[in-house]
Amino acid sequence: MPVSAKICGLSTAETIDAAVRGGASHVGFVFFPKSPRDIEPDRAGRLATPGHVERIGVFVDPDDALLNHAVAGARLTGVQLHGDETPERVAAVKARLGVQVWKAIPVRTRADLEAAARYRGAADRILYDARTPKGALPGGMGLRFDWALLDGFSHPLPWALSGGLDVGNVADAVGTTGARLVDISSGVESAPGIKDVDKIAAFLQATNRL
Repeated sequence: MPVSAKICGLSTAETIDAAVRGGASHVGFVFFPKSPRDIEPDRAGRLATPGHVERIGVFVDPDDALLNHAVAGARLTGVQLHGDETPERVAAVKARLGVQVWKAIPVRTRADLEAAARYRGAADRILYDARTPKGALPGGMGLRFDWALLDGFSHPLPWALSGGLDVGNVADAVGTTGARLVDISSGVESAPGIKDVDKIAAFLQATNRL
């Protein structure tokens, strides 16, 4: 089974084009004002993608008004919840919006992985990401966790791997974890929030070889 990639935190036509040309299966838009990658939903909606590329919105404990605006304005096919959303909240979001829902699980220890099982029947996909320091952004920090923690873990749901990925380590990450979907943001940037088209192309070339 080939490895697919989501390029997250996109905000320009040039970087969207680089992701699509490189074969990304998903593109991500961040709707979180504290993030350097924050984008207005209507602006994201003007960034065109072909029909086979999934459009995922990233949120942190969003209210219904923001979700409604972003799903419609950005033409999202899915939402990624990166905050403290409970299984009940995740299930309610999925039922109301009718799009796929991902739930991010912050990981530092093997015990952290057990939280994924709580979202069985609520989320469509789990995203394992590195747990960030208290008070920091919940993702997009370029931090990674010990990928060996996933060795032998029985995943309750389809899943993706995120956190500290780049062109130099994605092969190791996939080889260690068995991931078939990888999610990258800061690893294809020249500065926080500034995506680099050459880094996007190189990362996707690397994943296409796996």
